[in-house]
Amino acid sequence: MIERTFIMIKHDGIQRALAGEIIKRFEQKGLKIAAMKMVKPTKEMAEKQYRMTGEWVKKLAEKTRKAAKEKGIELKESDKEIAERVKKWTKEYLLEGPVIAIVFEGYHAIEIGRKLVGHTEARQAEIGTIRGDFTVESYELADLKKRAIRNIIHASSTKEEAETEINIWFKKEEIYDYERKDWSVMH
Repeated sequence: MIERTFIMIKHDGIQRALAGEIIKRFEQKGLKIAAMKMVKPTKEMAEKQYRMTGEWVKKLAEKTRKAAKEKGIELKESDKEIAERVKKWTKEYLLEGPVIAIVFEGYHAIEIGRKLVGHTEARQAEIGTIRGDFTVESYELADLKKRAIRNIIHASSTKEEAETEINIWFKKEEIYDYERKDWSVMH
């Protein structure tokens, strides 16, 4: 039941001095920091972070086509072409500045992390979530500017994704296990 999740405060979150507030929300929810560091991502890290799996390509293309259709636009690109375009923009965004990579640990850490972060498109994120409170970004704006959506934070969505991402950003010896004293009261 206790699991680890990977959270990344992206460079726009750092530039806006939101790192402390973001970390505070995870800790207040009952998750503990197992690892944390500031990193300037490399091209290799960005390539590993944004892997084009068949499932990711299909899901991304469906979302992109749906958003375009709502604007009266029919995309002529293949699923792969859409994914390659978005991946290029997302990698460029990741490489713009330093990020804070964090491993949080706790009961249902992945699910809780996703709920705290909110919807990928900040415009759709609920007030009270990190994206809902701190950014107004939209797919429409990102498409207009031909860039990735700037949403200040990333959270792993599955156990497999969390494990992969943790291994990209941390060595095993950089992840710590310790007892958080308030867990005995919380759980």
